[in-house]
Amino acid sequence: MPYLTNTTSRRIQWGECDPAGIVFYPRYFEMFDAATTAMFSAATGLTKYQMFTTYQFAGYPMVDTRARFLVPCRFGDDVTIETTMTEAKRSSFLITHHLKKDGALAVEAFETRVWVGRDPADQSRIKSQPIPAEVLARLSRS
Repeated sequence: MPYLTNTTSRRIQWGECDPAGIVFYPRYFEMFDAATTAMFSAATGLTKYQMFTTYQFAGYPMVDTRARFLVPCRFGDDVTIETTMTEAKRSSFLITHHLKKDGALAVEAFETRVWVGRDPADQSRIKSQPIPAEVLARLSRS
């Protein structure tokens, strides 16, 4: 099933860069986390905080990730991040991020995330739960 691609734009900040003046790689993952939330917000019309109440869930933690770094980004660069859910299962889903600088692919990242709620047996823990059909429908391009 084809899913929505959400695009966010941002400017690279000084604090995201290492002493060499390029983005320190863990900062990309912060950007991608924000881009994932922006994709869900664009699809549902809700903030993440509102989603907690509406869907009675505890988030969508990342359980696997990897990235390819192709073009360095520096302080002041304007970049776009194209975020797409590429596959959805019962509770897990795959996300692809394409971070582009001047139209060129600079970073390609892949995530596996899991939709979770509070464990009914122990509220201090989380447990996977099915992704709501309404959320998947709103993310669908068909």
